[in-house]
Amino acid sequence: MYGLTRATTTLIGAAVAGLLLWIATQLNHGHEGGYWGIVGLMAGAGLIMALSQLLGGWTKWGWPRLSASVFLIAFVPVAVVSLWIILVGEPHAGWFHDHVMAWTRDIHVSGLVTDMLTYIPVLAFGTGLVFGFSFDTSGPRRDVVVDDRRGAGATKGRRPVTADRNAADEPVTAERRTATDGAQEPARGRREPVARGTRTADSPPRQTTDES
Repeated sequence: MYGLTRATTTLIGAAVAGLLLWIATQLNHGHEGGYWGIVGLMAGAGLIMALSQLLGGWTKWGWPRLSASVFLIAFVPVAVVSLWIILVGEPHAGWFHDHVMAWTRDIHVSGLVTDMLTYIPVLAFGTGLVFGFSFDTSGPRRDVVVDDRRGAGATKGRRPVTADRNAADEPVTAERRTATDGAQEPARGRREPVARGTRTADSPPRQTTDES
């Protein structure tokens, strides 16, 4: 569905842009009105192509919004350069034309600007296209509905479990007792060595005889 929608809007956009290009061919660029009419139609054709992708689901659907970063960083420089060349290519001298020509000679780019005069319609089309790229969509808003009944049913019938600390400690305590008993048992059956001549409580008393 996404591919079909985008293909349809692209075809419609191309048809509208082609219509604008055909209208531009009917204008006379030898005078100011016809010249700026051609420039405007070319820029409009580029904008239509960009918007056809936007409306066809090129991004995330939702309402279009202007991206300030793309507008300032991408469109403004492109528009300034394109408009500079378009003003130089005006068929008759005017206030803007004369000043831009003087600035062009001052910064020594007359040769570059003169070479680009042939492609003024392409520059106008690209400017409109980049302006269309400045728009984006944030996506439709979706309301998240939390089913409280499901949460209540999930907790219904459950009893709170109280942890018995003594029961939890029983395995550890039993291990400690076993280790302690195992350490004491060898000590019970072991006797300390007794030195000779030392009387112990278990040894019988020594009998002495009077040889005299």
